[in-house]
Amino acid sequence: MSECIQSAQAPQFPLPFSHAIRAGEFVYVSGQVGVIPETREMDGDTIESQTIRALRNIELILKDVGLTMDHIIKINAVLTHIEDSPAYNKAYESFMNAPYPTRTTVQAGLGPYLVEIDAIAYAPSVRGGTA
Repeated sequence: MSECIQSAQAPQFPLPFSHAIRAGEFVYVSGQVGVIPETREMDGDTIESQTIRALRNIELILKDVGLTMDHIIKINAVLTHIEDSPAYNKAYESFMNAPYPTRTTVQAGLGPYLVEIDAIAYAPSVRGGTA
């Protein structure tokens, strides 16, 4: 059985998706972009600022179900410009704790957004230890 998670803290978009779905011990977080939840305005125009904001938005969603970023086991990231990879990696590394989740990064057109990040969290334990 799965449970829909809609976070009042995360950005609200008039699109047909859930912020996350809890399926058993896993929480699947929909792709988040670098927008400020209250205004839906982009949080800066750099890959660094948008990466940090997208990760913060994921953090808000996970917090609603009692999880942290350390519960994440897999990250998927889409970059508008693959040449932003070094700056994306630096911002990502500054926000996430080691040992890092597994990760896939690809390039695709995202319209006005520089990055979109989704995540899979495992509720019973954190990376490198137990909850």
